[in-house]
Amino acid sequence: MDNLLGGSLRAKPMGVLPWQVRLFDWRGAAIRQRRSLFPRSIRARYALTVGLLFLIVLTVVGAFVDGWIRSKIEADVFRDTRRATFEWADAMQPGYVPPPESTGHVDYLQLVDDQERVTAANAATAGKPPLTTVRPPADDRILNLIEYPSWDDRGILVTILRLSPQAAHLVWNGRPHYVYAGDEQPPGLANHYLEIGIGIAVLFASAAAAWATWVVVGRTLRPVKAISERMREATASDLSLRVPAPPGDDEIAQLAHNSNTYLERLEKAVTSQRRFASMASHELRSPVTALHVQLDEALTYPQQVDPHETIQTALHTTERFQAIIDELLAYTRVKETRTSAPEPLDLSALLQEEMAALSFGTPIWLKATCHPTVLGSRVQLGGVLCNLLANAQRHAHSRVDVTLECAGGQAVVTVQDDGEGISPEDRERVFEPFVRLAEGQRLDPGGCGLGLALSREMVNAHRGSLAIEDSLKGARFVLRLPAMNEDRESA
Repeated sequence: MDNLLGGSLRAKPMGVLPWQVRLFDWRGAAIRQRRSLFPRSIRARYALTVGLLFLIVLTVVGAFVDGWIRSKIEADVFRDTRRATFEWADAMQPGYVPPPESTGHVDYLQLVDDQERVTAANAATAGKPPLTTVRPPADDRILNLIEYPSWDDRGILVTILRLSPQAAHLVWNGRPHYVYAGDEQPPGLANHYLEIGIGIAVLFASAAAAWATWVVVGRTLRPVKAISERMREATASDLSLRVPAPPGDDEIAQLAHNSNTYLERLEKAVTSQRRFASMASHELRSPVTALHVQLDEALTYPQQVDPHETIQTALHTTERFQAIIDELLAYTRVKETRTSAPEPLDLSALLQEEMAALSFGTPIWLKATCHPTVLGSRVQLGGVLCNLLANAQRHAHSRVDVTLECAGGQAVVTVQDDGEGISPEDRERVFEPFVRLAEGQRLDPGGCGLGLALSREMVNAHRGSLAIEDSLKGARFVLRLPAMNEDRESA
């Protein structure tokens, strides 16, 4: 079948006719050709565009200039030829035609009768046919035109004057005669030197504009090239590189500044991710090792190890696994997403609810000077308050003091305990994932160090802040949230 049809049908896609394939190929080839002809470099594109625009505009301007100069020169020549015809015609008398050489203003002078015979001529046109066979119109006695006779390489600017009927009657018995005065075109017009000069000037100006654009755009894009090269050097293994920032405050300087800001945020994000992965691995390694040891002992010493006790211990270890994984998921979910479906919340009432849930243990005292309303998630903000109050109860010696104030459009919640406190160098570390100080490990051996990190991420998602401030005794946690109102306590 392939040989009978002159080729294989398997090479063509089903449902596509041969002419359609050729049409697609032609279109694709045309698109590729256009892309290849158009330069990819911005510098080259701008230079080419400016050069072409200058060429088009200057060509139009040059054409107008050329026409204006030509008309001006031709008007000057025709003025001389008109004067010559009138001077010679005025000198003619009945029975006497002065020799045309006496005028001396133009190159060619002829007197032609109505039979197109030259009756008088200067030496330059002696023995030559009339300069032209054209006659002035009936409503005008004089006509200017350009003729190209066979005996002259250049064009001749000719003025034709039809003598008046009175002169024709007195001198030639009423037969009309014509005076021809001609002058050769100036060399600049005849040899197109003017057009050549204007064309060279147009090409030079267009090339100069393209070159100037090439230089200016190249210097303008030089910082962009440096930024591109530096961005190409930045890899996942080394994000500490920064792009060079040019002086000034133009668009390129802003691009460099924004690129450095992006690289800085990217470096912090990658560093935080790596640290988080390392800490998570370290935190999960301990229960994995404990579970492995327990199961290995049960298999190695089946007669000495109580299976029920091993299963019970393993169950506690898996619960520890589950708690760590749940906190990891919660931390990641809050860090990667924003608060959804926020609602107005009475922060004072929410704080009292969380205090009521922790009524056991160290007493908590509340002092509220306002009743602010905040916009957010009840579950998340309740979890933040519960975590702060529980930590304060765990580390306090005798009491926990909580204040609720309004200042500068913000609701400020302060949780103060009278425990050992937190040293200034550790006040930011405690908000990092899996960071647990010695005091925290002693008071809460089962914790994993994600509570404060999770709380700060939730507060940041609500456009607030959570920090540890100086205090005379114990730890002082300060929570700030944007307030929708600031209802003050009545005196």
